[in-house]
Amino acid sequence: MNEATVRPARWGRIAGAAVLVLVVAIGVCEALGWPFLAGPMQQWLGSALQRRVSLSADPATAPRVKIHLLGSVDLNAAFIEIGAPAWSAEPYMLRARDARMKLGYGDLWRARGGEPLRIRELRAAELDSHIERRADGRASWQFGNQTDTPDTADTPQRLPVFGRLQVDAGRLSYRDALIVADLDANYSLVEGERVSAAGVQGRATGLQFVGKGSYQKQPVRIELKTNGVLPVIAEDAAQIALPVMLDARIGGAALSFNGTATDALHLTALKGRFSVRGPSLASLGDPLNVTLPTTPPFRAQGLVAKEGVVWNAVFEQATIGSSRLAGAFTYDPRPARPVLAGRLSGTKLLLADLGPSVGAPAKKSPAVPEVTPTAAAQRDTAAPGHVLPNREFDLPSLRAMDANVLVDIDNLDLGSTFLEPLKPLRTHLVLIDGVLTLRELEARTGQGRLFGSVGLDGRAAVAKWTADLRWSGVRLESWIRQARADNGPPWATGRLEGQARVAGEGKSTAAILGSLRGGVRMQVKDGTVSHLAVEAVGLDIAQGLGMLIKGDDALPVQCSVVDLVADRGLLKPRALVVDTRDSTLWADGSLSLANESMDLRVVASPKDFSPLALRTPVHIQGTFAKPSFSLEKGPLAKRVGAAALLALLSPMAAILPLIDTGSSDDAKQGADTCRALSQRIAARPALGAPPPPKAPARAAPKPAAPLR
Repeated sequence: MNEATVRPARWGRIAGAAVLVLVVAIGVCEALGWPFLAGPMQQWLGSALQRRVSLSADPATAPRVKIHLLGSVDLNAAFIEIGAPAWSAEPYMLRARDARMKLGYGDLWRARGGEPLRIRELRAAELDSHIERRADGRASWQFGNQTDTPDTADTPQRLPVFGRLQVDAGRLSYRDALIVADLDANYSLVEGERVSAAGVQGRATGLQFVGKGSYQKQPVRIELKTNGVLPVIAEDAAQIALPVMLDARIGGAALSFNGTATDALHLTALKGRFSVRGPSLASLGDPLNVTLPTTPPFRAQGLVAKEGVVWNAVFEQATIGSSRLAGAFTYDPRPARPVLAGRLSGTKLLLADLGPSVGAPAKKSPAVPEVTPTAAAQRDTAAPGHVLPNREFDLPSLRAMDANVLVDIDNLDLGSTFLEPLKPLRTHLVLIDGVLTLRELEARTGQGRLFGSVGLDGRAAVAKWTADLRWSGVRLESWIRQARADNGPPWATGRLEGQARVAGEGKSTAAILGSLRGGVRMQVKDGTVSHLAVEAVGLDIAQGLGMLIKGDDALPVQCSVVDLVADRGLLKPRALVVDTRDSTLWADGSLSLANESMDLRVVASPKDFSPLALRTPVHIQGTFAKPSFSLEKGPLAKRVGAAALLALLSPMAAILPLIDTGSSDDAKQGADTCRALSQRIAARPALGAPPPPKAPARAAPKPAAPLR
């Protein structure tokens, strides 16, 4: 063997020995945990994350760390601390004791480029975290080159993700200026990608979480239990659905949920049963940024599901005050204005339960705490001395979202002592770009039918309201409760037919009615009226006494027409006539919705003889809150004065001025006018008034399908 042959072999043995020594050295260092790399590891991790990283609680003490570098960075340390961003006032972002953290080299490289940090494994006996986001979008969970890149999504987008996470005792402090959240929590968890439901080393898997703080400036308390927590944090969470139990209080509302979720942080693919209750629907809507009305206490239960950002809910039972409702809804926040679509049904809905949201007085409930005088003043629906609701509409809420809801209520109680409820009420509620319309409105009451449409245009600072309503076959004796103590006949009966086509503008119900314009026409067919009432209006003393003695009876109505015109809130009767075989009654004057006053004059023209009658017009004046009745003094003075003068001659002569032979000409003129108007209304039923506001051309969202 010559020297040329021996030399390469020698170098090969040397190289092999060197490699062997290197492998042995690496193996020994891996076994010992690379103790001399603790300091450099701090610096390297800090450079990769662009954060301060400390592996010792005391800088003067050497870190107790074991490091493994084969395949990944594997730290076993008594203490690990990752610092907070430079702009944060917190002392650190994460602090772990008796911890093990495993990081992939590729994951660290991608985190340096701004991607979410993936931690393959994190175990800790104690884990203390301070997570925060400023109003400008800077967040403590951003690492590397993207530290100052705003994360402005409603839910954080670049939080660290975990392959395996186990914490015996955890504390979390979360401050988020963008969603106005401030939460402190204690928790424990055991989880991992390949951890079975049986647990790890005898420990049950899952999350026990208790937190309290505030959200949207409302106090919050949350208790959450899951059989796993990987869906909170893992990047492949969408493939795993785990049981979730949640009890939460937000403001005055309380929520419980029992179901499954694949992402408990973003609530993705969530499905299960829920129950919710609170002092008012508004207390539930405020923290969710959903516009809901102020109501009496409510309670609901049903099914809920969320796919992506779209919510679907079925309310199997819902009570609001005395109302009993149900429904199925979809809420989609993706459009520029969120969309609520669905179906609302119920066996009973009291208008008073919706309270000020519809301009009705709110029902008082012992469950609702007393409010301050200022709050009470804001809640009042009518000004002192007035009866029309003057609480301003929440017009910005109309512009906050769109809606498409089919409504089917078996019984709508209007809250009136005298009027029968609407049974049923059906309509199609559509809200687009701030324009609210009730289309295909149909209701039944008093054995008759009410139908038409109502619109409220809330795009401007002052709302524009229109209504085109018709009614037919409404039996007065059924619609208006007319129980009499003497068991007499109803004051009025008959089939009411008519139409109202009106419009107005304002910021409240009172303001809209105060600007009302348009017209109202109606007539009564096949009706009767109380004979005693007719004689009372005509001040027929003799026949009135006769009715009181023998009892009242029903007087057939031969014709009855009401034709009102409205202009700037002032209603004037073009015709208001009731014709019977006994008398013809008509009225003139005005009724102001602007200042809630009235000045009406009612005249009776008798068709028969009466031995004792005062026969003078009756005036109805005053306000809606305090009406007053008086007799017209001129005709009355003539009759009474003449009777007094004749009484000086003979007491019997005093009754001569009070004898009424009946005014057949006046009565005939009134009857002819009534019949002519009735025929004209039948021939031309439409009234001229501004049409309902036109909604934008964009199509309405589709109603929600029931959740299965």
